[in-house]
Amino acid sequence: MKAIIVLAVIILFMILFILAARSEAATVKRKDPAIKSSIEVILYSSFWAMLSHRLAHRLYNMHLFFLARLISQLSRWLTGIEIHPGAKIAKGVFIDHGMGVVIGETCEIGENVLIYQNVTLGGTGKDTGKRHPTVEKNVMIGAGAKVLGPITIGHDSKIGAGSVVLSDTKPYSTVVGVPAHSVTRGIQESAPSDSLDQLRFPDPVEMELCRLRVQIDKLERQIEKNKTEENHNEAV
Repeated sequence: MKAIIVLAVIILFMILFILAARSEAATVKRKDPAIKSSIEVILYSSFWAMLSHRLAHRLYNMHLFFLARLISQLSRWLTGIEIHPGAKIAKGVFIDHGMGVVIGETCEIGENVLIYQNVTLGGTGKDTGKRHPTVEKNVMIGAGAKVLGPITIGHDSKIGAGSVVLSDTKPYSTVVGVPAHSVTRGIQESAPSDSLDQLRFPDPVEMELCRLRVQIDKLERQIEKNKTEENHNEAV
C-alpha cells in the first residue's frame, strides 16, 4: 500500500513538472526575441530557476523546509539566480539573463513580470513578518534595480536600471533614481514587461530643467510687462 502511495506521489510530481516545464518554455519563447528554436529554452537560466522554484515552493508549503532550501540552493549554484522557496511567483514571470538576481522569502510576484540581471527583491533588515516586496502584474524591473522592504510595486510599472525603490509605487508608474521617485508624465503604458525597453525612460534632470526654463520664461515676460507699464506711466 505504501509503495502505491509513493508511486502515485511520484507520478503526480512528474505530471506537475511536465506542465510547469511547458508553461515556463512558453514564457521564455514569448519573452525573448533572441530565441531561434524551442529546444533552446533548456539553455535559459530562467527556465531552470523557475522550474526549481515551483518544486521547492511546493515542498516549502508541505513544511519540508530543508529539502526546499536544498533545491533552491542547488538552483542558485547552477543558474546564478537565488529564489527563496517561500516566495510566491505567478505564471509568466521571466528572468532575463538572470545572474545575480535575489528574491526574498516573503516576496510576491504577479503574472507577466520581467526581471533583468542583478535585481534584488529584498528586505531592509528592519521588518518582521512580511519583509519583502509585492510586485504586481506586468511590471518591468531594469538591470541592477533594488526593491527593498514590504512595499508594493503597482501593476504595469517600470523600474529603471540601477534604481533603489524604498516606497510604494502606484500602477502605471515609471520610477528611476537613488532613492527612486516617479517620473511618469501621465502616460499609462500597459504591460511594459512585454516591451523589453530599458532605454526610453524620462530623464528627471531634464524634466526639472524644463520646468525651471518655463518658470524663467514666465518671470522674464512679467518683468518685460512691468517695464513696459513703468515706461508708459512715466511718459504720461
